[in-house]
Amino acid sequence: LESFLLKMDNWTAALLTGVACIVGYLVVWVKKINSLRQAEEKIKRARNRRDESLQRAEQAVLRYKQSHPTTDSAFILTLSLSELTQQLNEGLLRPEDVLYSYMEKTLAVNQKLNCCTEILLESLDQLTTVGSNKDGLLYGVPVSIKENITFKNHDCSCGVVINLDQPAEKDSVLVQVLKKQGAIPFVRTNLPQALLNYDCSNPIYGQTVNPHNPQKTSGGSSGGEGALIGGGGSLLGIGTDIGGSIRIPASFCGICGFKPTAGRLSHCFIFRMKLVPSSPGPMARDVDSLALCMQALLCDHMFSLDPTVPPLPFNMEIYRSSRPLRIGYLESDGYTHPSPSMARGVREVKALLEQAGHTLVPYCPLKMDQTIPELLIKGVFADGATTLLQKLEGGPVDPCLEPQVFPYGFPKWLKKTISFLLKPVFPRVSANFDALCGVGSVPELWKQHAAVEDYIQETRAHWRSCNIDVLLCPVTGPAYNFLYCGKLSTAVSYTILYNLLTFPAGVVTVSTVTTKDEEELKHYKGCYQDMWDKLFKEAVSGGEGLPVAVQCVALPWQDELCLRFMKEVEQLVKESKK
Repeated sequence: LESFLLKMDNWTAALLTGVACIVGYLVVWVKKINSLRQAEEKIKRARNRRDESLQRAEQAVLRYKQSHPTTDSAFILTLSLSELTQQLNEGLLRPEDVLYSYMEKTLAVNQKLNCCTEILLESLDQLTTVGSNKDGLLYGVPVSIKENITFKNHDCSCGVVINLDQPAEKDSVLVQVLKKQGAIPFVRTNLPQALLNYDCSNPIYGQTVNPHNPQKTSGGSSGGEGALIGGGGSLLGIGTDIGGSIRIPASFCGICGFKPTAGRLSHCFIFRMKLVPSSPGPMARDVDSLALCMQALLCDHMFSLDPTVPPLPFNMEIYRSSRPLRIGYLESDGYTHPSPSMARGVREVKALLEQAGHTLVPYCPLKMDQTIPELLIKGVFADGATTLLQKLEGGPVDPCLEPQVFPYGFPKWLKKTISFLLKPVFPRVSANFDALCGVGSVPELWKQHAAVEDYIQETRAHWRSCNIDVLLCPVTGPAYNFLYCGKLSTAVSYTILYNLLTFPAGVVTVSTVTTKDEEELKHYKGCYQDMWDKLFKEAVSGGEGLPVAVQCVALPWQDELCLRFMKEVEQLVKESKK
């Protein structure tokens, strides 16, 4: 009897355990289904808000055109920012003519490129009060804003479902300053899911395409800005940059973009990182527009609203200087070999600068094979990507991000094992898998901070030993085919390095991809001749006719000198084409 009761107890325990497992599984399954349903509802509401804003804007434009049939929108859209501000200040154009002209163009561009997340209908109301800021440097100028920049009563989703239905309580400092300077923020633009990708697609608003070729990405994370400005729907926008997020879309879309020194402008968005600092910055058709935007933002109003920003007004004397420069240059950083078109762009600009009387000095970044995994990847993912993965919970992962985030979820032992197995064959891939484990502990985080500071000091000393004022180097490009950015997250070595260093850096378009460039690409081997080099070759193939850009860099707080160098490049290229 005792044996029978014991067997019964064991059977009952096993049965109860089985039932508990089934119930537990059902609870988890129901929670997951419910979470996905809630995510779908949130996405639907966000898309409905976007569609409604587009429809209402379209109706407003139609009404305005009917009541103002003589408005010459085609002429307004041809004006540069400096020309536009002059005409507005002289009263030759009215802010409403300009706003409705750009709103109409934006609606048309968005239909082709899917670059907008919503039209800011508040901009129509702002027309009635903009006259009070007539002395502002951007009086009457329509400005586009990246979706992650906080704007009162609107979500900053960052393309992540969990952030929806949480409208901001007030405008960011930069938005407040733009309005004070007379600018009219009128549209918000698309970005990739969670921002840490240089494509431009998310499950809420979809894929943004390139204005020069809809079979290519616009880049990211400020890809909506790049596409809208490149497509003619905006002449000035505000993006953000944590690893090239202003400069890469500027390169892909054929415009200019500038990442200031970290901390020069007020931090205006919800994604922050200490080891690899992010920066907001302007994007536009030409360098003068970038400089005017920086001049407008670097004002007493910003300094009073954000006391963490050093009160350094824009130095126009440095920007307008014409003294000869000592310019460092490189074609390859030894980590990501540039595409033939990008290397050619650097060579051609170098020749133009030498002809103009500047001194060109060979330069090579320090320890790139160690810096990318140990300081950059480990710095961005110091927590082993835990925070990013938490943000993605409860919603779908975008196809452009899937290959990038897939290994993030691996347990630490598996990442270490894969790193060990890959080391003899693919040392670069191995080092990055190891870096994805993060720093592991607080003492290790302190060591990481110290290592970054040491590298910054070494780089500044190296810069001084070369006795250079500025640096000319490649930028990632030309524009990629779809679904490659997530597979090539470390191909941003040319841009993310200057986030780590906090150096100001900007991009100027100088050429287009030629048939000869495409022929040379067939023989591309890369620096490591590994799987990433092969993928990069595939990513940039079929790029004939796409924009080619170069990157200009300066030391921290020398933003005006960096912009002056960019202007020099822009002018020399323009003159050479004549």
